[in-house]
Amino acid sequence: MVRIVSDSSTLFSTREAQSLGFDVRPLSVLVDGQSYKEFEQLETIELVRLIGEGHVPSSSQPAIGEVVDMYEQYPDEEIINISLADGLSGTYQSACMAKSMVDHGDQITVINSKTLCGPHRYLVETAVALAKTGMKKSLIVDEIEALIQTSTSFLIPQDFEYLVRGGRLSPLVGKIGGLVKLVPIMTLSEDATRLTKFSTKRTFKKAIQAISEDLLAKGVNEDYKVYISHACHEELAKEAEQMVKKLIEGVETEIMLLTPVFTAQGGPGCVAIQVIKKHPIFK
Repeated sequence: MVRIVSDSSTLFSTREAQSLGFDVRPLSVLVDGQSYKEFEQLETIELVRLIGEGHVPSSSQPAIGEVVDMYEQYPDEEIINISLADGLSGTYQSACMAKSMVDHGDQITVINSKTLCGPHRYLVETAVALAKTGMKKSLIVDEIEALIQTSTSFLIPQDFEYLVRGGRLSPLVGKIGGLVKLVPIMTLSEDATRLTKFSTKRTFKKAIQAISEDLLAKGVNEDYKVYISHACHEELAKEAEQMVKKLIEGVETEIMLLTPVFTAQGGPGCVAIQVIKKHPIFK
């Protein structure tokens, strides 16, 4: 059977992944010079508490050596590594470099998911399900590559500071936006290498409406799954879910808690709205 591996952008911990028959390596959060592996050494609620105390976090990808170790656990198996979007992190490049450092690199395929979090999770779940049917690696890769093209992501932060710090907004725009209490909507660029500004609305409800209208224009319907992920603001996520379900009839939704890494990037209270088309294996 083909072995599926990935990273914790999938919102899976190492233990959860192992129980489901695949492997992930955790991303890390840096706080005051100390590195913490998410899920293993730091949970999201703990990070939000640290941020509230004035600590400023940053994130990093798994060390190349850890990815090499993961590959070397399966020297006789074909491996597919479905990585966090290249450009948003160095995780994809690390996965490729690790491939070149092992003897069985020709058995490893690294896929740039061009996404993160909810859709990334779905891609890995789909690959695992297909692998369990005995499907050949090349065919699994084709199926996953096709699914990647159906994914769209939006982010609504609660604090402009995190976008300014990450270079997604200029300091001046961030300051003005914060003063007038605007709600920014960010989306993945067409090449999925960075977040770009999609729109700015006066209220959260209007932001969700704008996102839903864009998804409808893209053809999103009951054949898609919507992930609504949040950084310790479940009430806001539930409000978004109700609106999405009302505006996109019959669509399946799932609310999830963002990991420490993406909380560090989007800020406490941020909400992500992401979609991906369902694969027939789950219908």
